[in-house]
Amino acid sequence: MSLQVAVAVPFRQEGTDRLGEGAFVVALSLDREWFSPDQAKRLVDVAVGRGLLEKADGDLVATFDLDAVDIPADYTPDTDIFREQSTFEQLLDRMTDAGMAKQEAVAAANETQRRLGITLEAAAVLVATREGIDVAAAANAVRTELATDDE
Repeated sequence: MSLQVAVAVPFRQEGTDRLGEGAFVVALSLDREWFSPDQAKRLVDVAVGRGLLEKADGDLVATFDLDAVDIPADYTPDTDIFREQSTFEQLLDRMTDAGMAKQEAVAAANETQRRLGITLEAAAVLVATREGIDVAAAANAVRTELATDDE
């Protein structure tokens, strides 16, 4: 996952799992010259939205194992990492990152949706949870979407 690699770089560079947002932005924009400061701030928003980072007391905290991320020596992110993913795509990424085959994850979500008569996103949350995959952030997004649809 390219986004995870881009997010991991500043933390690994500093040898920590917690960085000030300013230090994170500087690492990506000035140190690496990968993004403008505004793009680096947008990256923070996308990463928080996808559950890769949490904000705590003005700092950014990585929510994944930074040491498990392979950062190629010639790595340079491209701008597709800014693309917003649907909730289902985020859930699918979490399932495949946890080792499920993409086809298996999609089939299980489709079958659960059909069997229970629920949204595809809700079905994906159930499948991921059943597999022991933490999808709390996405589950909250699905819950919010469902509550909004009921209004």
